[in-house]
Amino acid sequence: MSAAEEAGVFHRARGRTLDSFSSEKEREWKGPFYFIQGADPQFGLMKAWATGDCDNGGDEWEQEILLAEQAVQAINKLNPKPKFFVLCGDLVHAMPGRPWRKEQTEDLQRVLRTVDRDIPLVLVSGNHDVGNVPTPETIAEFQRTWGDDYFSFWVGGVLFLVLNSQFLYDASRCPTLKQEHDHWLDQQLRTARQRTCRHAVVFQHIPLFLRSIDEDDDYFNLTKALRKEMADKFVEAGIKAVFSGHYHRNAGGTYRNLDMVVSSAIGCQLGKDPHGLRVVVVTAEKIVHRYYSLDELNEKGIEDDLMDLLKEN
Repeated sequence: MSAAEEAGVFHRARGRTLDSFSSEKEREWKGPFYFIQGADPQFGLMKAWATGDCDNGGDEWEQEILLAEQAVQAINKLNPKPKFFVLCGDLVHAMPGRPWRKEQTEDLQRVLRTVDRDIPLVLVSGNHDVGNVPTPETIAEFQRTWGDDYFSFWVGGVLFLVLNSQFLYDASRCPTLKQEHDHWLDQQLRTARQRTCRHAVVFQHIPLFLRSIDEDDDYFNLTKALRKEMADKFVEAGIKAVFSGHYHRNAGGTYRNLDMVVSSAIGCQLGKDPHGLRVVVVTAEKIVHRYYSLDELNEKGIEDDLMDLLKEN
C-alpha cells in the first residue's frame, strides 16, 4: 500500500484539521448522530503488566491484537454507521525509541486498516505515543506516523477539539510547541464561545480529573491547579464534555456544566471493567454515552433506547 493510500485509510489529520470532513458542509446541525470512543489499545502492556516490568516488558501483544480486531469487528457491524471512531491515546505501549515500537505500530495499523472505509479514524496522542516528557523529535515521529497531534474538526454542527495532553503534563523539553498548542487552543475556544456550534467536545488522553475537580494529584490526572484552570476555560467556552482514556478503568464526574468522561481500555484492564468501547449519541439538546464490553457490542449491538435518540429531530 502506497503512502498516499495509507493516509486515505487513516484519514490522517493535517493542517490542524481532519480531511475526513468538510468544515464548510459540517458546520450545520442536521440531526442526531453518534460516534464510537475507544482508548488505550496499547499493544504490549498486557505482557508488561503481567510480568511487573512496564518499562522494559511488552515483547508480546497477541492478546491486544485479538482485542483490537474484536473492537473493529464490532464497529463494522453497527447500523447505522457511526460518524467516526476516535481512539483516545496510548495506541502502543513501547515509548519512543524503545524496542518493539515499530512492530507494535505496524500491527496496530494492520488492524485499523480493516475499519470500514466509511468510518473515519480520529487518533489522539497519549503519553506512550509521544513520551511522558515529549520532545520536538517525539512529536514529529507521531505526526509522521499518525498525523497531527492536535487539531479540530466539525461534524453535523458540532465542534470537536483533539488536544495533546502531554503538553499539559510536562512540556519542559518542548516549550515552544506547548506555546503553539496553547495559542491554537485559545483560538478554538473563542470559536466555541461564539456558540455557532450546537455542542463543543474535547478529546484528550489524560483526564482533567477521575472523579472530582478537587481530588488529589495522581499519575492518572492533571495537577489540581492546571485542571481547574482548564476546566474553567472549557466551561466558559461552552464545552459540553471531555472524553479521555489513560486510566484503564471507567471513571468520570462533572464540574459545573462539564462532563468529564474517562473510558476504560480496549487493551489491558487495571480494574474490573471489561475490554470495551463507548457509544456516544449526540442530540440537539444533550450528549448521552454508554460503555459496552466488546462481547456485548459484538453480540447485541447498541441498545434500543440509544437508537431511539437517533430518531429525534
